[in-house]
Amino acid sequence: MRPTRLFASCFAACFLASSAALADGDTYTVQWENDRIANTDRHYTNGFRLSWVSEAVDSDPEWAKDILETIYPFANLRKGRVGAAFGQSIYTPEDTSATALVVNDRPYAGWLYGGISVHAQTALPNSQLTRDRLDTVELDIGVVGPYALGRQVQNGVHELIGVAKSDGWSHQLDNEPGIMLIGERRWRTKTVHPMGLELDVIPNIGGSIGNVMTFASAGTMIRLGQDLDVDYGPPLIRPALSGLPAVEDVSDFAWYVFAGAQGRAVVRDIFLDGNTFSNSHSVDKKTFVGDFQIGAAIVYRGARLAITQVFRTREFEQQRQPDRFGAISLSVRF
Repeated sequence: MRPTRLFASCFAACFLASSAALADGDTYTVQWENDRIANTDRHYTNGFRLSWVSEAVDSDPEWAKDILETIYPFANLRKGRVGAAFGQSIYTPEDTSATALVVNDRPYAGWLYGGISVHAQTALPNSQLTRDRLDTVELDIGVVGPYALGRQVQNGVHELIGVAKSDGWSHQLDNEPGIMLIGERRWRTKTVHPMGLELDVIPNIGGSIGNVMTFASAGTMIRLGQDLDVDYGPPLIRPALSGLPAVEDVSDFAWYVFAGAQGRAVVRDIFLDGNTFSNSHSVDKKTFVGDFQIGAAIVYRGARLAITQVFRTREFEQQRQPDRFGAISLSVRF
């Protein structure tokens, strides 16, 4: 069996088993990010992610809480969740018609991965500013290179929709196993009520360690709407500033508009630095990268639809202009 098929089969089995074990009130999410949503066609060109996050547990079932507190003993746990995900991200240079290596632009690359996560929510009753915080630890394991199927997915979709194929995939990064250990902390401030609405702020700090991406980040999101306790903001594919995929059962109808910003100090990015264990094409990455995002989300009876536009500063020295891409996510709570 091919490594990609074996990886996908094993992960799918774990995903289904976990879903069956914690099925009541779980949230299932599909995410799609693409540069064409923002009317561009370059660099981070496509991202797709399927995820499951369990219902929050407090004291029942006790075994689930015990596991969460063992894995993440840094908080007085109020609610905890576990999750799993499967995704793919695709990167290309700006000129996808060139068959020769584009030496002054980023490499072609695909990243196919599965992930498991734990999310610990802590009430902060004595805080004057914040009402709770959420700690997330996620482990993503996968493969970069031809086994990630970036060429097949991109050119297959382009052929289906009548768009020119990308001709430089023969220069993509080599096969390499990849790992990312991600940690994040978010706070939700106490809400204020301008014009009869709710407004809160969600500061965020985090980072990742691994041969795929190593970085430290800090950012914040501002939301304005109704029934903001429904979530921590909509999910995005990392390294973007992301909320939690889960949807809380607090209201039949909620909505909000949001704006956010995040800064990252990047130590390693395999999609710019090239392969870790073999020689490959690379570019001179920038150490500091910023994301800015705006969007809106609506929740109706446990289903959340969110649309986001992300603006990203230049990621490498030879890059001609900043990037932008669009993101759409649909989460359904069962």
